[in-house]
Order: sequence, then C-alpha cells, then structure tokens
Amino acid sequence: MGTKARYVGVLVALLALAALHPSVALARSPQSGAVYLMTNQDQNAVAVFERAPNGTLRPAGTFPTGGSGDPIAEAGDPPFDPLASQGALVLSDDERFVFAVNAGSNEVSVLAIRRRGLTLVDKVRSGGIRPISLTVHEDLLYVLNEGGTPNITGFVLSDRGRLTALAGSTRPLTVGSAADPAQVAFSPDGELLAVTDKASNVIDTYTVGEDGLARGPRPNASAGPTPFGFAFNRRGHLVVTEIGGALSSYATAEDGALSTVSESVPDFQTAACWVVITRNGRYAFVSNPGSSSVSSYRVGSDGTLTLLEPVAGSVVGRSGEPGHGLDMALDKSGRYLYVHAAGVQAIAVFRVGRSDGSLTPVGITGGLPFAAQGIAAR
Repeated sequence: MGTKARYVGVLVALLALAALHPSVALARSPQSGAVYLMTNQDQNAVAVFERAPNGTLRPAGTFPTGGSGDPIAEAGDPPFDPLASQGALVLSDDERFVFAVNAGSNEVSVLAIRRRGLTLVDKVRSGGIRPISLTVHEDLLYVLNEGGTPNITGFVLSDRGRLTALAGSTRPLTVGSAADPAQVAFSPDGELLAVTDKASNVIDTYTVGEDGLARGPRPNASAGPTPFGFAFNRRGHLVVTEIGGALSSYATAEDGALSTVSESVPDFQTAACWVVITRNGRYAFVSNPGSSSVSSYRVGSDGTLTLLEPVAGSVVGRSGEPGHGLDMALDKSGRYLYVHAAGVQAIAVFRVGRSDGSLTPVGITGGLPFAAQGIAAR
C-alpha cells in the first residue's frame, strides 16, 4: 500500500465539512500576544487572534498574503489537511514577521506585525512548485516545495522583511520526484536542516555553511515508517512523529548523520503527525487527528522519550464533537498550547503544567475556514 493510501486509511473516513469563509476585520493591537493561522483559501490570508493573559483567544482580523492558497487536497491526502505538512506558517526569530506559504501560486509571503495587525511587506517565488513548509534561523529562510520534483530553496531576510533568493541554495531530496515530504526545519544552531519524506521513510539532512548554502542531502533511515512532523530540542535532538502512531528521537552529528535514541515509542493513538517541544525541553506533545487527541511525552536530557499520557488532551468542539488536531504552537511563555482543530474549524487552547507536562483545557475559538493550515504563536 502506498504512503498516501496509508495516510488516507488512517485519517480519512472523517468528517468533510462545508467551507467557512472568514470576514476581513480591522484588528486592534495584540497586547499579551497573538496566535496566527493561515486560511489557505484561493485568496490566501492570515487570521490573527489576540491572546489574553489567561491564554484565551479573540478574533482580530484576517490579512491577505497577496497569493493563492491550495484548499483542495491532492489525491490521497485528507480533505481537512490539504497541505499535509508541518510549518506552513512561521514567525521570525525576533517575532517581527510572519511567513506564509502560498501553495496555489508557488510563493512565500512576508507580513510585518504592526500595532493594528499585519502588513504585507514582500512576496517572492518559492523556488519550486507547491510550497508547504518553512523554517527560519536569524536572517535565513528555507522553503520546502512539495510539487513536481520536490526541493528546498533558501532566501536571505533583510531587516525590513524583504526576501532575496540565495543563489545556489536549491537542493533536491534523496529520492527526487518520488518524494512526498512533510516538513523542513533548522536545528537550533542553524547548522543543519532536516526534511521528512513520507514516501521513502527517509529523513534527509543538509549541512548549512556560513554562506547560508545547504549541502546535501544525506539520507537517514527513519526508525519507523512514514515520518511526518518533527521538532528539535535545545540540545539538538530531533524528535519525529510516525503516522502509524509513534514518536522517535535521534542524536545529530555535525555531518548530518542521525543516530537513533528512542525508536518508535507508541502513543496508542491514530495518526501521530504533528509535534512540539516545550521551551524547557522536558515535554513533547503530539497531535493525533485520527483519535481527536494530543499525547504527551517526557524528553530526557539525552533525547530519550517516555510516554506520559496517551490522551493528555482531547480535541473537541464546543458541543463535544470530535475535531482533528493538526499543527500546534506554544506561546512564547510556554504556558499555553494552541492546536488547530480541523473538522470543527477552531483553535483549541490548553494550559501546560510546567511541573508535569499535563494539559488542561482552557477554551476553543472557532470561525476558521475549511482547509486552513499552519499555526504560530507569540
């Protein structure tokens, strides 16, 4: 059975809801912080939510990216998750800019965070077809293009939010046009890039020189089948979800070699796909869209994974209807976890227990369009 068929077997047979269209509103200044989510519609935009001190959210407007999203899933991908990726929307390191993929027009947009919402400051070609994931380290941005022959392409970010294509930065994936990638991300020191490939069960790594150019790929076999989303902890360990319902961790070497620390630790849920790690590096949370749940793991100082709670949190609508947790984000304090609840078109909010990694439901904010993607928080 092919990768996308496996993905469908796990995720599809779920609800397909009619599209909802957010209205564009004038936003007030986010005082305590904000959460951002990409609408991914034909006319793409970023929805902004003001974050209160208690973690709750209030809609604060939608702001066009100037490009086109791609709300129609490709054959084999679930309709509620058309990009099937992690990191479609990210913040700059200094939290001055929001970066969004425009998968329908093959572009990347940069929006500046202003007192009254977001302002589009740049839009560039992505260097390939159907960009689905982004990563930023200081003044470098790399984009993962999933269509055609997948690649990664780099850009230099100016102080004003302008992107300039980095000549010679475009690199292929190990299996070329047969790849079905899910995410690209920098290591904490910016010296390594990783890309998960669901089709080949490979994690490609690239070393990044002082010139910003990625060199590689170096293929690393995934500890388990169908690697999807991932996150690095502060010590540089790579923690990767596996769609079959597990999480693996790896130590990283300077040359991009990965060595397994914990192999396929199950969460006993359906379709482990997205993962975030708390700022203190002690806990990892995994969203399982097939089970409407979020699982929690302890992450040891050596990268060892221990399952804490198979169901640390439930992703449900206001009336208890099941949602399908996709991408997640932690606020800058690490106290609140925000989960994109597809199917119920909302963002679920949980308070994170700092001493034990527990999750306590705080609330849910709806009004998102069907096929929205990506999430970021500050």
